[in-house]
Amino acid sequence: MGTRLTVPAVRARKVRAGGEPLVMLTAYDAPGARLATEAGVDMLLVGDSVAMAVLGYRDTLSVTIDDMVHHTAAVARGEPDALVVADLPWLSYHVSARDTICNAARLVRAGAEAVKLEGGTRRVPMIEALTAAEIPVMGHIGLTPQSVHAMGGFRVQGRTPEAAVEIAESAKALEHAGCFAIVLEGVPADVAAIVTGAVDVPTIGIGAGPDCDGQVLVFHDVLGLQSDLQPKFVRRYADLAAEAVDALARFAADVRSGAFPSAQESYGMAAEQEPRALGATAGAALGLCAR
Repeated sequence: MGTRLTVPAVRARKVRAGGEPLVMLTAYDAPGARLATEAGVDMLLVGDSVAMAVLGYRDTLSVTIDDMVHHTAAVARGEPDALVVADLPWLSYHVSARDTICNAARLVRAGAEAVKLEGGTRRVPMIEALTAAEIPVMGHIGLTPQSVHAMGGFRVQGRTPEAAVEIAESAKALEHAGCFAIVLEGVPADVAAIVTGAVDVPTIGIGAGPDCDGQVLVFHDVLGLQSDLQPKFVRRYADLAAEAVDALARFAADVRSGAFPSAQESYGMAAEQEPRALGATAGAALGLCAR
């Protein structure tokens, strides 16, 4: 294992101050966390995107805090060097400050080093409560998937001057409330550049252009493990789904033809056991079973 990245180290990684852009990737289990660590990723987001990437839901709203605790613990068991950030799912931080802190504490106990929540200025009281409890918080504004119904779908945000100003104001409010970084999702590149320049904490873009302080994508999108959703901002670096289907089809063909398993892939008796002795033992056992 290398040197673990910390929340203060992430907070200091502004590109305009000479920091290297941050690399963030989602992770939902221990193998994914290990692969991302070997690749040198800075942060792992145990995202509520697990709903669509792994669990088969149509959106993120069906994921519960129990689901997020389960997957956060799995990622943590992968012992990543990257900073582990876990999503607070829908309605886990909308009711009361006490509920918000208790839900965030469950994620921290499972292995998260920070939590992420969606929304702008209206989330300030919850962010302040979490940071007062010394739980680091990452913000998330722009296209917020948990608000899919209120937004009328997964739509780019901030395309009018008024909407752009609202996003910038939200970013400043989240920074002042104590967020150590802010995800900007689904906003015009010019707006993301303005917001990035207006705040002193790093911005992490997803569908927000090249001028953020870092970028995040979904693990399964980067590796081409799913093809049902293909957002414009996704760049696929592999087509592992096609390779996996081919490998599984070859396995199935070998089983059906008798080519698998081979003698090299099968176990034998201990060397001192003679075939005659084995036959006698088997015959005795069969005779016993026939009584």
